[in-house]
Amino acid sequence: MKTSTATTSTEQRPEDENLGIGANMAYGLQHVLTMYGGIVAVPLILGQAAGLAPADIGLLIAASLFAGGLATLLQTIGLPFFGCQLPLVQGVSFAGVATMGAILSSGGGMPAVLGSVMAASLIGLLITPIFSRVTRFFPPLVTGIVITTIGLTLMPVAARWVMGGNSHSPDFGSMANIGLAALTFVIVLVLSKLGSASISRLSILLAMIIGTLIAVALGMADFSRIGDGPLLAMPSPFHFGMPTFQIAAIISMCIVIMVTLVETSADILAVGEIIDTKVDSKRLGNGLRADMLSSMIAPVFGSFTQSAFAQNVGLVAVTGVKSRFVVATGGVFLVVLGLLPIMGRIIAAVPTSVLGGAGIVLFGTVAASGIRTLSKVDYRNNMNLIIVAASLGFGMIPIAAPNFYDHFPTWFATIFHSGISSAAIMAILLNLAFNHFTAGNSDQQSVFVAASERTLRVQDIAALHDGDYFQDGKLYDAQGKEIPVTGDTSHATPPGKRPLVAAGASDH
Repeated sequence: MKTSTATTSTEQRPEDENLGIGANMAYGLQHVLTMYGGIVAVPLILGQAAGLAPADIGLLIAASLFAGGLATLLQTIGLPFFGCQLPLVQGVSFAGVATMGAILSSGGGMPAVLGSVMAASLIGLLITPIFSRVTRFFPPLVTGIVITTIGLTLMPVAARWVMGGNSHSPDFGSMANIGLAALTFVIVLVLSKLGSASISRLSILLAMIIGTLIAVALGMADFSRIGDGPLLAMPSPFHFGMPTFQIAAIISMCIVIMVTLVETSADILAVGEIIDTKVDSKRLGNGLRADMLSSMIAPVFGSFTQSAFAQNVGLVAVTGVKSRFVVATGGVFLVVLGLLPIMGRIIAAVPTSVLGGAGIVLFGTVAASGIRTLSKVDYRNNMNLIIVAASLGFGMIPIAAPNFYDHFPTWFATIFHSGISSAAIMAILLNLAFNHFTAGNSDQQSVFVAASERTLRVQDIAALHDGDYFQDGKLYDAQGKEIPVTGDTSHATPPGKRPLVAAGASDH
């Protein structure tokens, strides 16, 4: 089954449009600003969990920026058999934070974490041909559920950003933070409404810049320490020691890789749907191989598993900029940030509340894109509505109750702790159960089914006479004589009888 309705040729693909150096740099920087907080969060969390010194945590962050930039370039520009050539930003995946934290707490240290990532990514690379053939199980019903869940899953992130980002900060949730986020949010909307097409596309970036300038004026942003630390820092291979390969750590990381493959598949199909381009099994396989190859190489520089960033999928949707060269330029920025820590410190100084104000629009747009995809689904006389309901509800469990899976087996919690993978797995299984394996489906559908519209054919109405009436499933004339009703117009009508076809019977 095709996952997109696009019929354009390869030369006319919307993602191949090149907007020029100036636009590529502006929009590319916007992508970097959107995902910067997310890409530095994982190395910051793991560095603290490993008890690393601040300088080493800084190297972890620089390595993640550098590896994310290289992975983005591989995914967008592509090599033979590697890269889906779609506008997808790559970075450190959140999916493995809990598992890598468990490896650290078990005494394996950073070498065991990096070794498990390398080994599990190699296994993931070997099984990508299986995952690349699942596109027919991702119709609009499934992709719409996943896209909607991505947007809803990211909303708590936006809420925390609005409140200030750091829950241990004394001003977390203060009216000052929320007010600054609200002002940024309003600026995004005003620029989108009143600005030209170019300004509207840059509304997120411009709102962040304006919001940051306002924060500086109000004393809510501090750029005084951007000069601290080295100006240039090349990531050092195996700075944290040679990787060690522990069986238990590798097995647990393989589960993370499976989740990453599911989420990356969903992101690739989602962005293909958003920009209206064709994504077939070959292209999906190229994207997954790029993901796994990047995850194998990243530990060499001190980084972790790489995957597509869902918030940047939202940026593609809200700006309408479909060019993969824009995202490739963002990848170059990430590589530069990995080499120039001072640039990273400048971007890190942007107040989290400013990011939150823009994030509400970004992440909400992802959910809206999913709803738009779900509007294409046929809900008449089938179980699609209950598939949507059950999958979205299941995906919201870890969002509504983050500790829900704490007492489940670790492997199960690792998979289903992500609302995205939870909804994706449920949508795929239910779609298979109800729409592919139809044996046993009841002909008396549940209340969740949206019935087809009532229709009567003109020839049937013309065959009715005055006094005809319908009773107990049979049609009678004014004299009480039964009139034969058939479900097949091909049958010959007995002489003297009136042909009548049960309305809609031939359509079901």
